[in-house]
Amino acid sequence: MPDGQPPAYDPNTRRAPLTPVTRHAGTYGAPSGTDASGPGFKFDEATLRELMNDWNDMANEFKLDQSRARTIATTSGPGLEYASGGNANQIQGSGHALYETLIAREDYCRAMATKFEAALGKYAKVEDNHSTEIKQTGGSL
Repeated sequence: MPDGQPPAYDPNTRRAPLTPVTRHAGTYGAPSGTDASGPGFKFDEATLRELMNDWNDMANEFKLDQSRARTIATTSGPGLEYASGGNANQIQGSGHALYETLIAREDYCRAMATKFEAALGKYAKVEDNHSTEIKQTGGSL
């Protein structure tokens, strides 16, 4: 691209990976044990951390794209005639809509990252409790 920015679609990159980003899945949120059933997701600690980081990375990309959308939203026509001004107004409107959409996408990604961060906290607390119980019964890890 002329301004040195990567294209919107770039195969085998973060935006268009050829292989899944999350390589493994564990468990989180569903009942455990032999009779476990029902809704929920199951993830291990490494997967929760990876998902949290992935959501934050995506939010950072949306944040970066907002500066590009602001450029579109402040564009001006190439000339002083009516057609140039009208065209610029249409482009500015699209830029504003894009900017607002990117803000909403960033907010959504940050909220998802926060949820995975909270899940990590719960995971760590449960692990801590289980470790304490094992040690109280004379076991070791």
